[in-house]
Amino acid sequence: MKQVPSIISADPLDESPGAAEHDEGADLSESSEIRDFLIGQGQHGQRLDRALAALVPEFSRSYLQQLIEAGMVALQGRVATKAAATVHAGEAGRIELRPTPQSQAFRPERMQITVVHEDEHLRVIDKPAGLVVHPAPGNWSGTLLNGLLALDPRAALLPRAGIVHRLDRDTSGLMVVARSRAAMDALVALIAAREVARQYLALAHRSWQGASARHVDAAIGRDPRNRLRMAVVDLQRHSGKPARTLIEALDSNEQGCAVRCTLETGRTHQIRVHMASIGHPLVGDTLYGGTAAVGLARQALHAFRLAFVHPVTGVAMEFHSAPSPDLVQALQAWGLDYNRA
Repeated sequence: MKQVPSIISADPLDESPGAAEHDEGADLSESSEIRDFLIGQGQHGQRLDRALAALVPEFSRSYLQQLIEAGMVALQGRVATKAAATVHAGEAGRIELRPTPQSQAFRPERMQITVVHEDEHLRVIDKPAGLVVHPAPGNWSGTLLNGLLALDPRAALLPRAGIVHRLDRDTSGLMVVARSRAAMDALVALIAAREVARQYLALAHRSWQGASARHVDAAIGRDPRNRLRMAVVDLQRHSGKPARTLIEALDSNEQGCAVRCTLETGRTHQIRVHMASIGHPLVGDTLYGGTAAVGLARQALHAFRLAFVHPVTGVAMEFHSAPSPDLVQALQAWGLDYNRA
């Protein structure tokens, strides 16, 4: 299925001049909101804090626990102070919400989003390098989530605005985003079952040696020596999760290699960690041993192919994205042909 990308400039849902602005270190206690809620069937039998995390998704569960302990939550007319209290369908409650930098991050922001495919259930977008997918410390605004909230009013009704998987900030390429809760739940299940095909083009240091295809099966977890990084770990000694990547050499010379990576699992920084672990860190990936070269100061990684069965219609869908100009220029500078089968 071939689709012609369109560039959409998303309009904010609310540009009222009275919208509050807060610095991250500002005192937010004077601005609060009283919100009523009703426990639904989906939250029946859950802990209070977990139910609230689903009903008030713009606040973290840990922060909601603080509000419960501070007496800011009432259930059935009585103050509830135990986060572990069991809730039941039909119970009504009220919570006093005080803004945090995290909650303020869930605001619509106008930005250009390249849409490759769109229907009533999902969108496929082509993310540029440099765009953060989800708000996090240090990036509370200007993220893809903010753009989705501005692009589609329905996104505000979905957890994470429909985002079901992520790309690193400096990785470019294809992502699928849900537009309905049914599609979101189904896409999450498809990804968990490894039924969403995701392939990447990468430019790495050092000439490729050995067989043209290499299957890397190595668990990934937090680097025990540097908590800001991920690393290949021994699961008998450190926490982590199994991770598998098929890496195929497309072209190679004395300067480096162009490779195609197929994810079989979806761990944080998986391709970057696996490539570094076999002696081929990505060009520009300074976190994992790469260095800037041929004009690239970001990791040379592009999600070029995405394929899955539509979670609602059952139609097989396949999308492709051409590498960004900076990556193409870098490959050409090293004389590498990334179109080889």
